[in-house]
Amino acid sequence: MAADLHDNPDAMNPTKLEQPPYWFCPETGIYSSKFTSVQLPLDPFLDAVSAIFSHRHDGDVALVDSSSGFSISYAELQPLVKSMAAGLHHLMGVKQGDVVLLVLRNSVYFPVIFFSVLYLGAIVTTMNPSSSLEEIKKQVVDCNAGLAFASPDIVEKLGTLGITVIRVPESCDLGSIQIKNSKFYDIINGNFGIVPKPLIKQDDAAAIMYSSGTTGASKGVLLTHGNLIAAMELFVRFGASQYEYSSSSCVYLAVLPMCHIYGLSLFAVGLLSLGSTIVVMRKFDIAEVVRVIERFKITHFPVVPPMLVALTKRAQGVCGKSFKSLKQVFSGAAPLSWKFIEDFIQTFPSVDLIQGYGMTESTAVGSRGFNTQKFKKYSSVGLLAPNMQAKVADWSSGSFLPPGSQGELWIRGPGIMKGYLNNPEATQMVIIEDSWLRTGDIAYFDQDGYLFIIDRIKEIIKYKGFQISPADLEAVLVSHPGILDAAVTAFSVSHEECGEIPVAFVVRRPETTVSEQDVINYVGAQVAPYKKVRKVFMVNSIPKSPSGKILRRELRRILSNSVPSKL
Repeated sequence: MAADLHDNPDAMNPTKLEQPPYWFCPETGIYSSKFTSVQLPLDPFLDAVSAIFSHRHDGDVALVDSSSGFSISYAELQPLVKSMAAGLHHLMGVKQGDVVLLVLRNSVYFPVIFFSVLYLGAIVTTMNPSSSLEEIKKQVVDCNAGLAFASPDIVEKLGTLGITVIRVPESCDLGSIQIKNSKFYDIINGNFGIVPKPLIKQDDAAAIMYSSGTTGASKGVLLTHGNLIAAMELFVRFGASQYEYSSSSCVYLAVLPMCHIYGLSLFAVGLLSLGSTIVVMRKFDIAEVVRVIERFKITHFPVVPPMLVALTKRAQGVCGKSFKSLKQVFSGAAPLSWKFIEDFIQTFPSVDLIQGYGMTESTAVGSRGFNTQKFKKYSSVGLLAPNMQAKVADWSSGSFLPPGSQGELWIRGPGIMKGYLNNPEATQMVIIEDSWLRTGDIAYFDQDGYLFIIDRIKEIIKYKGFQISPADLEAVLVSHPGILDAAVTAFSVSHEECGEIPVAFVVRRPETTVSEQDVINYVGAQVAPYKKVRKVFMVNSIPKSPSGKILRRELRRILSNSVPSKL
């Protein structure tokens, strides 16, 4: 039987309000958070590390390695950070303003390294270990990194960078022979005493996080200590405060990469101020995830959509035997299709599923789902975080729109980046008057203040003057019982009156024989005539980023190589 979702799965048909609610101002077009504002620290000389360790809690174990069981307690964490900061300063010469590169898989030492660099007033920049050498070289030059920490299998690849590379052993116990005979051990356990801490301002740079580049060239997002404090207080700590259970009793599974803003803001910043336990996995493997959830009694599992889908498939039919500890799954970084939501809810009826919205440029602060007895809006990314404001702008006229109307989402608040590194032109394009960040996302607020993300403006298909959202058609496609996955993109045609047409890429379920015409007919029966899919390609998989975002540029590349200009 279908779950009672208390939700409208058709996010394309919002209802406009006759009377504006208290959280929307028609005169200014500003949406305000429905939550009471949070008092952020006013001291301009407060750094992120001091802010994190200033919070008192009764947490015991901070970080646990999922493979070995090695752990770092909260009592050990701050002394370890100070010891490593001293080692970095005395052995490696790291000082305020220096940039340190982390090319690391998830590790219990990731937060320790991160904090120790920030403790010195230096700046962290991160990269995914799967990045190519050319990508790494480009980032090193762009942000002028002078030192790198890397996972063991990455060290040799980085030998041509011209900077010192420190190998971070996968063996976690500092007493092991492997670590004792390493430069890393000399730095973290060198007994150099306490290094004098420089004067660090909230407005000083703390991290340079590079945007994904899925819709353009990758850019360095300059985040300050104040931005990280905002992420801790508004994204993590406030979210945790909405629940009755104690944060120190929660056990989080860290599979999301800490090199990404989503994982960084949770596992290397916010949760460590709450006293929660973080079980760290080096990479995602669904069989191992199930084992770890059971072994460590995981209560909270932040995911991206591909992880949620894999967990759902693995759990179907065995929920009564496993996952009893699991309380909440939080999905972010990319939209969840309604089919994936419905499958999860039916498989995990007692697990709280929420989505959230944030950007690298907002330090992951934006909105967060919150299910209540009255509202269970699973397809929404939730309510605006405290201290955050938003506008919805008509992307043609620039006018600001009321609840129920779709337009480009603008957001403003203490998480917004300082700007793009060495790129004032790009900064001026996205951060406009009065510090509004133009997100490039099409969104709307419903009558209850819940935010729905529809698509990217750059992905909108323009057909005969009509505007078509690929996500709209993708939701229809994956509802077909014979379709496993699907993606839609635009194809420019020679007919001037058309401009662009929607083209679908479809992954069939193995046991089905759905034809291209079947797909075209199925979609055509459920959408307006101008939205109809005009061409279908059967493929083995949909190209996606690790976070689950459809790589439409790859779809367009396939199209340009295989389709004539006339269809």
